[in-house]
Amino acid sequence: MSFPIAIWQGIARTDATPAALADLTAAATGAAAVGARLLVAPEVFFPGYNSDRIAELAQPRGGDWHHALSALCRETGCGLVVGYAERDGDAVFNAAVAFDATGAEVTHYRKTQLFGPREKAIFAPGDALCTFSVEGIKAAILICYDVEFAPLIRDLAGQGVRLILVPTANPEPNLHVSKLVVPAHAINHGLTIAYANYAGAEGDITYCGGSTIVAPDATVLAYAGPGPALITADIDRAPNPALIQNQLADYRAPKVT
Repeated sequence: MSFPIAIWQGIARTDATPAALADLTAAATGAAAVGARLLVAPEVFFPGYNSDRIAELAQPRGGDWHHALSALCRETGCGLVVGYAERDGDAVFNAAVAFDATGAEVTHYRKTQLFGPREKAIFAPGDALCTFSVEGIKAAILICYDVEFAPLIRDLAGQGVRLILVPTANPEPNLHVSKLVVPAHAINHGLTIAYANYAGAEGDITYCGGSTIVAPDATVLAYAGPGPALITADIDRAPNPALIQNQLADYRAPKVT
């Protein structure tokens, strides 16, 4: 048995919430039309990853963005995973929120591995991983740079996670992440990874696209080129055990001398 999920590889609508919501509405409507149960959008989709007003525009969990996204899920019948800038008191987090098809929030995650001096100047790091259920499959969210750290993938796989959803804002020339890193983590840990990037340029950043959905045997189920795209793939609830690697169970930690 399988179920479809989708990725929206869109253009960043910097500081333009109505335009970003319009794009997401069209994507969720299209995803629902082909039966997708969940749509994953890029990192800091609100107000835009490269906005210079992130600290000013960041919203608390449960704010206006939250309510608009919840309503969108109810209207389209498609769940969402969306990155946004979260305000919590004096701190701002690079966060992502997941809603089910009824508009109920099912999990919330703060990026733990901040990338480069700009992110570290704007955001506070998160300190916890979280899991939730997608169509009966144990799932988790990582954000962009997080997915490049094998210990995080190992820890999630060790907790029974079988689907990792990754909002990202990956710039050129880093296409190796979706082409090499994501498939390697998928096959080494026996799980599916959906990696949702931007297309086009945002200020001085040009995104490399390459959003992808990769199966536990490293099969690329869906892949986007450099431009805007809605991609979908069927996710197996019970992948063939013969295709799943055993590194996690087999690993022995030798001493370093």
